Amino acid sequence: MKHPENAESPASFSFDDSPIARELADLTARRRVLEDVSVRLSGRTRVITVSNQKGGVGKTTTTVNIAASLVAVGARVLVIDLDPQGNASTALGVPHTADIPSIYDVLIDDFPIADIVQTSPESPDLLCAPSTIHLAGAEIELVSQVAREHRLRTALDDYLANLQERLDFVLIDCPPSLGLLTINAFAAAHELLIPIQCEYYALEGLSQLLGTVRMIQKHLNPRLKLSTILLTMYDGRTRLAQQVAEEVRTHFPEEVLATVIPRSVRVSEAPSFGQTVIAYDGHSAGAIAYREAAVEIIRRDRPDAGANDHGHADAPANEGGS
Repeated sequence: MKHPENAESPASFSFDDSPIARELADLTARRRVLEDVSVRLSGRTRVITVSNQKGGVGKTTTTVNIAASLVAVGARVLVIDLDPQGNASTALGVPHTADIPSIYDVLIDDFPIADIVQTSPESPDLLCAPSTIHLAGAEIELVSQVAREHRLRTALDDYLANLQERLDFVLIDCPPSLGLLTINAFAAAHELLIPIQCEYYALEGLSQLLGTVRMIQKHLNPRLKLSTILLTMYDGRTRLAQQVAEEVRTHFPEEVLATVIPRSVRVSEAPSFGQTVIAYDGHSAGAIAYREAAVEIIRRDRPDAGANDHGHADAPANEGGS
């Protein structure tokens, strides 16, 4: 009988075959594709509301990182922070203390949006209409306002009509509710982007959100379309995340992006530095996923939307090769 020390040693471990190595190789390949990607912008301003009344699904994270990713491929983008918490303003490095003119002043006191817009330190093409703590009381104050559901739309139409340099995208970050702030965002937008967390209660409440969207389409904004669903906080190691992704894709085969956003420490860390993950660590898995999602959003622009309300006729659907 052989002694243990004389037994044949098992096959030596190869780092190249490890899960970490395969993940690094995949990220490297995807990064190279993104470096060579080519997209064509439509030539009109797409107004997209990012909403889900369920909290903690990545609305603000998605808004700011999609915005930064769009800028990275040549777009000019305005983020409107409609959440009283002001997290989008923080992530974009924009001051939003109580004494700074904000989207509250636009909604309640008829300030022009041009008077409150700030430029993010990340790029001259990344703009932000910040939120302040005053917005927390706006839901109540809006009740007595004339045309309370259309306050944001009216201000945004005026702003876009008088711009010297056209915007390619306006992204509106909503609070986790279906109150008057969110209704203003729905009334102002052409498209709705819903981030859905890959967790057990992902689809709970979605029917209520879609019911509200149908009501908005019928009574306030017939141009609004659910164009995009983005799966966030995805952990491919768990069967639950895979099941949730499959269920959402079954219910919304046309709207769900192929790209999924993984759970990422870098994505969570970036806002504490007043940055998007694109600026904080552009080579991380989260940054690459958001950049891929942004390219998908550009390329999935629909040519049949017709001329929008800002006078820009729709161009053909975006094309591009990688």
